Amino acid sequence: MSALSSLRSSLRDVLAPTAILRLALGWGAFLALLVCAPLLDVALPTGVLWLVLGAIVGVIVVCAFGVVTEAEHLARRMGDPYGTLVLTLSIVLIEVILISAVMLGPGEHATIARDSVMAVSMIILNLVAGVALLVGGLRHGALRANRTGVFAYLGMLVVLLSAAFALPALIGVDGSYTVAQAVPISVMTVALYGFFLARQMGAQRADFQEVVTAGAGGAGTDAAGAGPQADIRAVLRRHRGELISRTVLLVATVTPIVLLSHDMATLLDDALDRLGAPVALSGVLIAMIVFLPETITTVRAAYTGELQRVSNLCHGALVSTVGLTIPVVLTIGMLTGRPVVLGESATSLTLLAVTLLLTFASFGSRRVGAVHGAAHLMLFALYGIALFA
Repeated sequence: MSALSSLRSSLRDVLAPTAILRLALGWGAFLALLVCAPLLDVALPTGVLWLVLGAIVGVIVVCAFGVVTEAEHLARRMGDPYGTLVLTLSIVLIEVILISAVMLGPGEHATIARDSVMAVSMIILNLVAGVALLVGGLRHGALRANRTGVFAYLGMLVVLLSAAFALPALIGVDGSYTVAQAVPISVMTVALYGFFLARQMGAQRADFQEVVTAGAGGAGTDAAGAGPQADIRAVLRRHRGELISRTVLLVATVTPIVLLSHDMATLLDDALDRLGAPVALSGVLIAMIVFLPETITTVRAAYTGELQRVSNLCHGALVSTVGLTIPVVLTIGMLTGRPVVLGESATSLTLLAVTLLLTFASFGSRRVGAVHGAAHLMLFALYGIALFA
């Protein structure tokens, strides 16, 4: 069978009815908005505005689930840490698209990147991780992560989040990096993230796999315990048709999100302005829309006792988010001349610091349980209170 015939056969196999429905819904919604564009240029009644906005958000969420579904198939086929990286990068791609759409849309959105990434940090590190630890702890009693991998993630987060939120408040101008500061910060962030990925995919791959327990009475080790890992090159050769087909489907599903994001950003800005809601709420809503599918995947991993996969999904996603989003928004700001305010308030920095400390204490424990999850959830509630203070 030729490579082209194999690709066609694989594409037919992956085009399940639900996948076709998501494609039809996403592209149909885009075409509908394209036809109705003149009607959206005028001020809509509040009820109609929320109805249209809700419909667009609903379509984006459905398409996001489709993206995550295909990414999960790729993840399972390729194995960790390659598969989890595909999944997290797919989510981060959607987030970068939505943030960029808001930044380039009408109105002033100088803080949208800061608000979104901060919201992502709180949602991932406290809400998602908290629910996962609570579910996993109640079901299994106690879990254990590969502490070497977890500490590698947290070491990256300490540096990246400091550069993203703390440093611009200290050395920037009105919370924004100058061009002379933004260029080296962007370059160093991308370089550090690239080096981390190279190590994660190569020499330190075992650090991000599930731990081995040393038997019923043993203390256990931090070594990888999932058994021998398949050679990624062999996997790519053996399942090339399926991998290409699922990648094509993933791109076809994420494209409507890109096309719908501009209209969503415009309507969301108008809706929140009419409510008199805090500006930061826009970033929170974007973060919740983007990470809803991955939240379900993470809780499912905790339910089956895969705590290192929980860490890979949560902490890996946040490392990718900060490592890619901040350089992108800084670049957009420099190219368009739009201000990009990243410097956070003392309250937010305090909550972020406490969150990192709690993450060290929980995931670094030899026995991670439901109590750790409850503590993370309370910290997320405190973030919500501070948001509306």
